[in-house]
Amino acid sequence: MTPFGVLTLLFFLLALYCGLDPFKHSAISDFPDFKTYKVDMPAWSQLPTERDTENLLQKSEIKFSNQIQGPESTAFDPLGRGPYVGVADGRILFWNGQSWTDFAYTSSNRADRCQTRLSEWMSELCDPKPSPLSYLKNEHICGRPLGLRFDKKTGDLYIADAYFGLMKVGPEGGLATSLTTEAEGVPFRFTNGLDIDGDGNVYFTDSSSNYQRRNFMHLIFSGENSGRVLKYNPVTKETAVLVRGVQFPNGVSLSKDVMYFDVASVNMLSFLAVYLERFSSITSLWMVTRHIWLRKYWLKGEKAGTSEVFSIVHGFPDNVRTNEDGDFWVAIHSRRSMYTYICALYPKVSKFLLKLPIPAKIHFLLHTGGRPHAVAAKYSPEGKLLQLLEDNEGKVVKAISEVEEKDGKLWMGSVLMPFIAVYELP
Repeated sequence: MTPFGVLTLLFFLLALYCGLDPFKHSAISDFPDFKTYKVDMPAWSQLPTERDTENLLQKSEIKFSNQIQGPESTAFDPLGRGPYVGVADGRILFWNGQSWTDFAYTSSNRADRCQTRLSEWMSELCDPKPSPLSYLKNEHICGRPLGLRFDKKTGDLYIADAYFGLMKVGPEGGLATSLTTEAEGVPFRFTNGLDIDGDGNVYFTDSSSNYQRRNFMHLIFSGENSGRVLKYNPVTKETAVLVRGVQFPNGVSLSKDVMYFDVASVNMLSFLAVYLERFSSITSLWMVTRHIWLRKYWLKGEKAGTSEVFSIVHGFPDNVRTNEDGDFWVAIHSRRSMYTYICALYPKVSKFLLKLPIPAKIHFLLHTGGRPHAVAAKYSPEGKLLQLLEDNEGKVVKAISEVEEKDGKLWMGSVLMPFIAVYELP
């Protein structure tokens, strides 16, 4: 056979291998009905160019390294104690100033294991493992607490568990109680972020009606918009849908003054910030959807049902948290890449690439520019960028899921990292 014939045969075999994927290496091999959706994006030239040239996040202190796995959210109780964190093995831990202690858990399976030691199998199932992603397979059994917030009046801790819905545990801790697991007859599949207003109403997100958290990468790659923003009334026990048809809604944060809330919608391409004005005659939502536009969406008044563009945001955000001044911090996993941009505009190209025998983790790295690198952005209530902090090289703070400002410091947890990063503000 001639050299050209050999090359032709090799190319044919490679194409056949990629087309058939006999060893199921592709990112969507387990999802035969997987669909991708187009995302309307601004021109590449319109994307934000501001950068932290000093990489100030590299000055952060890494605390509790390898002591906690995947602390998505950090919370401090009404007495200022903490932090409290939800970790990958399903527990909520409390830092007592000297060590981490078990405070609460969301899974009754874990409760049974702790109380009766049912079997060696159950004991091993939820025990600590070397990395946050090691828990994905059994999260639906062990629980995965994500958003955490204390009711300042009662001391109760509210928990958004990815699998068990909205939950609550008293100041003494222990097994959390389920509050709601569905809305309008549709079960929650991926309960994510939450916050509480002065009347005890809980605003929270269900990131998808189709994908669970253990398939979060597929939700990201798909771009589907079955996510919802919800409100739970503790008096009536009713759950209302405030916003539907959202692409990966994530964190929720109430403002300090006018009691609006922010919702971060993360889809590797997006974030949604929503403000619900409590005392205004016109209630509105600020949002940045997967389209990455910062918008104000009006719920009442003459402009009801319309929105206005304010700006374009950076990167792939996660949670949103309001500080004492009424500004809010957005945690951004990393900046967008051209690969992300192309996949957003051309869903057929995206699906073709996902069908290739390339693992999901490689696609994830392609979206993040080849390496994880955290960004924290502070915005004013008007949507103006006030401060940008980065570790563009991913040397110290590789990823963050939430930024909590307390006593002049930023406490930054990450669902993907085994530590909390603390940055001292000037």
